[in-house]
Formats: sequence, C-alpha cells, structure tokens
Amino acid sequence: MTKIISLFNHKGGVSKTTTTFHLGWILAEQGKKVLIVDTDPQCNLTGVSLSLSGNNNFEQFYTDSNIDNIRDALNPVFEGRPIPLKPARCYEFPNRKGLFLLPGHIGFAEYDVSIGIAQELTGSLKMTQNIPGAISHLFRITAEEYMFDYILIDMSPSVSATNANLLMQSDYFIVPCSPDYFCNMAINSLSKVIPNWNKTYDNLKKHPVFSEAIYKLPNTRPKFIGTIQQRYRPRNGGPARAFKQWIDRINENVNTSLVPILKENEMIIKDNLFKEVGTPEEPYNIINLADFNGLIAQSQKYNVPIFALTPEQIEQVGRVLENSENSRDEFHKTFTRLAQIVIGLTS
Repeated sequence: MTKIISLFNHKGGVSKTTTTFHLGWILAEQGKKVLIVDTDPQCNLTGVSLSLSGNNNFEQFYTDSNIDNIRDALNPVFEGRPIPLKPARCYEFPNRKGLFLLPGHIGFAEYDVSIGIAQELTGSLKMTQNIPGAISHLFRITAEEYMFDYILIDMSPSVSATNANLLMQSDYFIVPCSPDYFCNMAINSLSKVIPNWNKTYDNLKKHPVFSEAIYKLPNTRPKFIGTIQQRYRPRNGGPARAFKQWIDRINENVNTSLVPILKENEMIIKDNLFKEVGTPEEPYNIINLADFNGLIAQSQKYNVPIFALTPEQIEQVGRVLENSENSRDEFHKTFTRLAQIVIGLTS
C-alpha cells in the first residue's frame, strides 16, 4: 500500500524542498517507486526538477508537455465541473528510474479559499462536499495507476486550509527544522496548530454531508515520524557549538511540547519503532543533515541530487574537488540512512 508522507513546517527556509527531492531520489535508488508532489505555489520543487526558472519556461511546460500539474488535475472538482477526477499524468525522471514528479502551479493557491470554506461550513453547502477529499483521492488513484510505494509532499511554509487538508490526509509527516530561534518558536506553534487541524477533520469525517461525498475523507490520521535537523555548519563530525545548542533546544521542545500533544491526539508512531530502526537516543530527531554549502548550486544546475554529482559537474579541481567529493559521498551515506529509517518507521 502506498504511504503518503508530508514534509511540513510553517517556518520557511528549512530545506523542505531540497529534502523532498533528495529523499525521493534515494528511496528510488533503494528500489522504491516514488512520487514527489509540489504543493507549494512557489513551485521550487518543480523548478529544481525540470530546470524551469522563469514565467515563460513554466508556461511553456504547462502548455506543451503531456504532463498534468496539481492545479489542472484537480480543476474539475474546484471548478464544479461534472467530470470525475482521473489519475494525474506524472513526469518521470529520465536519469532516476522509479522517481516521478507531480508538478506544482502558482494557481493552486487559488483553491485555498474553497478548501477553507468547506472546512468552516462543515458541509452546510452541498456544493462543497467533494472538496475536502479531492486532493487525497487524486493522490490515491494516481498511486494505484503507477503503483507507487511512496508519495512525498513538499508543502508551503504557511498555516493554510490547503496545508491542513494535505497533512491531515497523509499517512505520516516529517517536520524539517533549522537550528535557530524561529524554528524553535515554530515547534510551539505546531503544538497548537496540528491539534486544531485534527479536531477540524474529525468533525468533517463525522458530518453526514461529507460522509456521503464521492471523494470521501480517509478514516485515518497522520502519524508523526520525527524531525530532520539540517542547515547547520559541521565541525569535527557534528554540528558546530552554536548550532548544536539550538538543535538541543529544539529537540527538547519537540519532546516536551509537540510529542505529548501528538500522543494525546493519536498522531505519532509507537516509541518502540524508533529503537527498532536505531534512533534510541533522540527518538524523534531521526537524522541530522549538515549545510549543503556550494554543492547545492551545482545540484540545481544539473538537476541531480548532491550525492549524484560527477567530478565534472562539481566543476572544481585539486584539493577543493577532493573535499567536495568527500562531502558528496558523506551526503549519500546520510540520505541512505535517512531512507532506511523512513522505510523502517513506515513499514
């Protein structure tokens, strides 16, 4: 069965897009069939994956390719047209077997109002009854069409009705973090936001109008599988001292603020699973990822993850090239470990 994993933090700049791209690639390298979905109207994941950088490039891709984007795939429901949703036609990465993309679209943001109305009115308008379950239905029929093992959702950094819909209909979610004051504050905020979303969607599932919808809400709730601490400067095999202090604070905040409320709402996996996959010391901080530094620019230039860069693509010589290759190989080990942890926690 396909596992849907959302990567969400309403604090921006925590490398959600980069992590989604790299994790999807390494899961495919591990033999899984993976779809990465761009639900952020900024479309960074789409741009990175397809080498699109300007308005004209995006518009040409939408017009000329035989690939769907998330807005157009959902258009029949949100425009009220009597056309059933169909599996999305996804882009297959030519240089990574088993990895696919459902591109984003800036116009996807326009659907947030409709989702918000459906959530707030809790079915008092019959015309809204198919909206809350539409995105989840699209993902699942697309997964059946392609036989995906995993769907990874790159979400926007906002507390929106769309993000509530995406997260609450996922099977699992990960919270990428950066070691700073604002991310620590974001954990406090998520401890309030996520339970509110859970309450909203519990009410929607019980409402007779939505229970009779064509696109029904799944009778599940997402399970938290941990944070990823990233974007820190490494030193002596670990985070430099200033970054380590913030990582420790965030980990403590997750354990004392976020985890208890998620357990209360049955939105977290069982503690013993963390020990089984080898993260017993910091059970909810599943891995640390150092800053990608200059390698990220080359990765984006050649549309491959950091760990797939060739010496020619790194475009350095001598000792600088050697250091870059060592960093590249270390990232491959780290992301391989991350993929194994994710597989273990969701199997």
